[in-house]
Amino acid sequence: MRLLVTKKCSPSFKDRMVQLGLTLIEYPLIRIEPLPIQVEIVESSLIFTSQNAVKLAFESKEISALLHGKNCYCVGEKTKVLLEKNGQKVLKMHQNASDLAHFLVKKVKNDSFSFFCGKQRRTEIEDLLGREHIKLRIHELYETHFSSKVFENHFDGILFFSPSAVQSFFSKNHWNEHTHGFCIGTSTARALQQYTSSYSVAKTPSENHLLLEIQNYYTHHYVKE
Repeated sequence: MRLLVTKKCSPSFKDRMVQLGLTLIEYPLIRIEPLPIQVEIVESSLIFTSQNAVKLAFESKEISALLHGKNCYCVGEKTKVLLEKNGQKVLKMHQNASDLAHFLVKKVKNDSFSFFCGKQRRTEIEDLLGREHIKLRIHELYETHFSSKVFENHFDGILFFSPSAVQSFFSKNHWNEHTHGFCIGTSTARALQQYTSSYSVAKTPSENHLLLEIQNYYTHHYVKE
């Protein structure tokens, strides 16, 4: 089975796929460009929905000095781990922005928040908090650019890790009817379902659960009895 992996993955993830006998072609479909930004005021609690935002925030001495000791809310296990590595206390982690937004509105609506994010993002958090008149300060730290190309060869499967990667792929390519998509989470799957119904979604957004979906598909479609 020949797979296109649309971002740089961990060595352990790639090794485990190779052990299954899969052929991997790794080609990142998006590129992150940091934006020049000055952060002078930070609210009492912080929101992060991506690892990129965490990395850029704490790489900046000026920004990170304003963040230490503040409570955090985030999307994704890896984002949580990265925040904790930077000494932050994560009070709540959800697997998607919509669930996190509903939690904030229900449990901490009297707080105020600084949302560190990219210029291109899903709007559930700002939409829902805005409707509830919860103070939200948005800090856009990076911009996402497509870095796709026309893929001439057929892939049996394509691994997508973000809605932006899906959009990038289809900016120059069409879906082959014999290709199966593998999505890291529900937001990515919603983007892909606009183009095909042939895809699987990891039960939780992690490399381990994505690998289980790949292994299950491979066993049912490629391994002979």
